[in-house]
Amino acid sequence: MRRAGHVLCLTLIIICKQCLAQEINVAAAADLQFAMQEIAARFQKKSGKTVTVTYGSSGNFFQQLQNGAPFDMFFSANLDYAKQLDSAGLVEPGSYYEYAQGKIVIWAPRETKLDLKSGLKVLLDPSVKKVAVANPQHAPYGQAAVAALRKENIYDKVKDKLVLGENISQTASFVKSGAADVGIIALSLAVSPNMKDVGRYVEVPGDEYPAIQQACVILRSSKHKAAAEQFLAFVKSAEMRNLLRSYGFEIQGGKER
Repeated sequence: MRRAGHVLCLTLIIICKQCLAQEINVAAAADLQFAMQEIAARFQKKSGKTVTVTYGSSGNFFQQLQNGAPFDMFFSANLDYAKQLDSAGLVEPGSYYEYAQGKIVIWAPRETKLDLKSGLKVLLDPSVKKVAVANPQHAPYGQAAVAALRKENIYDKVKDKLVLGENISQTASFVKSGAADVGIIALSLAVSPNMKDVGRYVEVPGDEYPAIQQACVILRSSKHKAAAEQFLAFVKSAEMRNLLRSYGFEIQGGKER
């Protein structure tokens, strides 16, 4: 009897340790790369739970999640992808949350002689041979960039200069490394520790492209729903909303459904 009690206690201890050591797997839009690193680190310090994040384009993640990719949460740079997953019954009911709105900027290395104050028309400068943008086929920031270029009536004049990144993080690396002369990237990356001291940027006016509204969800297939719900609540906290603001995201009401 005593032996059975010891076995039961040991089993409970193992189960508790597994609960405490839960790892949440998150698919996140690449514009969150630096902000999410901070959020995940603070969450781990507070909860003891690990958040493993994979960054990429929202459109590619959307396709993967439809095919059963093993993620617990999805942070999309386009709320339509999150809504479509919800409509398809792939999302944990009540977990949809609009966490931020992104912005695009024109970014160039600090030593550039380009007059970025002229806005997108700077891309017409003869010295600009390559312009980095995210692939508009599946990256929301690429779609925003193309929309802004069309709004300025210069898309046809610069389309042959465009160098497409698989996601907005790769796009930023193209222009940072010199593979492109200038880039249209996320403000959240322009102000990140990785880029803020090596380049200059100007914001593209928000009325020149559709709002980059972003939403996250917990996947119905998640095996760590309790931990994912805890992380979602943490993201909704005032502290994390302020952290996102510090990376240039616009934070509004934080819609749920």
